[in-house]
Amino acid sequence: MTTQSQESRRIVASLAHRVGPNADSARIAQALATTLQDMDAALAPIIGNQGVVALYRRSLHLCTARHPQFAATCASVPASMDVLALGSVLVEQSDADALLFSEVMLTIFYELLTTLIGPSLTARLLRDVWGPSLSDTPSQEISP
Repeated sequence: MTTQSQESRRIVASLAHRVGPNADSARIAQALATTLQDMDAALAPIIGNQGVVALYRRSLHLCTARHPQFAATCASVPASMDVLALGSVLVEQSDADALLFSEVMLTIFYELLTTLIGPSLTARLLRDVWGPSLSDTPSQEISP
């Protein structure tokens, strides 16, 4: 299994953990907003606030490119990293669409950051964002 797919699974698991058992669009929007705020806090000292905003904006653009059904969602979100505005747009989506958008958005953000600073540094910087229980998974995990 590639490192990228392992990280994608970790991102999805972290989001599911933050959302909890009753996944509705409001809880999903809150989990995405909290995760993005945590990512901003972890990354801003390294790449600056404008760097984080640039990654956020590019992630929104690539969400639309990879999943055209999100074009209206992304168009409704301001260019600044306004997680409250993003959350208010997500609340209007179906639960399934809100969850898929959140997973795609976080995964793309992670991928973009990895291309800029490498997988090892990205993993170290965002380890706490994914939660202590999720970041402590054994590195020798074998896929089926």
